[in-house]
Amino acid sequence: MLYSWVKTFHLMFVMSWFAGLFYLPRIFVNLAMVPADSNAERARLLLMSRKLYRFMGPLMVLALVFGLWLWLGIGIGEGAAWMHAKLAIVVMLLGFHHACGRILRRFEAGTNTRSHVWFRWFNEVPTMALLVTLILVVLKPF
Repeated sequence: MLYSWVKTFHLMFVMSWFAGLFYLPRIFVNLAMVPADSNAERARLLLMSRKLYRFMGPLMVLALVFGLWLWLGIGIGEGAAWMHAKLAIVVMLLGFHHACGRILRRFEAGTNTRSHVWFRWFNEVPTMALLVTLILVVLKPF
């Protein structure tokens, strides 16, 4: 019964964190497209970005806590190659999360040099990571 509760909370927090990982880069696309004279639009998008990023942090931590509980506490995927691959993707997503924070600070400072097209591609990273993770967890190909 404990396993089911831990897994439920892990999935809930992973989905919530991913909602932010999907949406924050989309806001960056819009920020990169804001005309230089549109201060109100820029300020609104920056406020949305800051609030979302702050909200994503605790979700990320809770997803990690419940994931570690499943892995180390209950023994899910212990010693399995698919779990090592999944953990590599999780580490990459942690880096992506923190890269979003750096990008947000650049937008706040007015020093962003990337185009909206770059951010459109950047926006696809969490989607691909989620797809590969789901394949690893559900199919356990190795």
